[in-house]
Amino acid sequence: MYWFLFLINGLFFLFSVMLMGSLVYGIRYTIPEYVCTLLVAGGVSSFALLKTSSKTISKLARPNAPLGYGLCFLNLAFDGFTNATQDSITARYPKTSAWDIMFGMNLWGTIYNMVYMFGWPHGSGFEAVQFCRQHPEAAWDIFLFCLCGAVGQNFIFLTISQFGSLTNTTITTTRKFVSIVVSSLLSGNPLSAKQWGSVSMVFSGLSYQIYLKWKRGQRLHKKRKPM
Repeated sequence: MYWFLFLINGLFFLFSVMLMGSLVYGIRYTIPEYVCTLLVAGGVSSFALLKTSSKTISKLARPNAPLGYGLCFLNLAFDGFTNATQDSITARYPKTSAWDIMFGMNLWGTIYNMVYMFGWPHGSGFEAVQFCRQHPEAAWDIFLFCLCGAVGQNFIFLTISQFGSLTNTTITTTRKFVSIVVSSLLSGNPLSAKQWGSVSMVFSGLSYQIYLKWKRGQRLHKKRKPM
């Protein structure tokens, strides 16, 4: 069930980035970019739906489903707004580096979390500190987890600053999708013909996107070439 939610979240994340970018900051995407997104998102969603069991669907149809879906879409809206804002900052202030954005995001995230965790006497932060004192090995694991996250963020923000948030979202969604496909094959669960069709849709969209970038690079190279 969790992989299904991850895929659906990634699917709508693609559209939320484009929607927020268009509505809030007036970013214009080309028709080929919409086609690429549609192919990737359509392939991911159809693969997830074809692989979803009736048991999973029944769990998603519980009475508290509206709350879950509401929180999910709220998360997507904020994520889309954040990514669109990062694109806007990069475009308006070209000298802003990936580490500038990374520092700002983590600084304000730390401030908000510190206030939430330690802002009142019964905040959860005090319990966390006490737990780490009682279990130093857990504190070390948390430190390593944070260190790995910090290293990984470098690649995320470098991708956003160099290629844009839509490309970064496409990469993360594709990574999740490929992980599910590889996991299915390694676990001995063969894919159906329809699921292979979904896989073809995703990689067709990615291949088309690569071709468009190559073609754009060729045009720029011709313009810069001295007469």
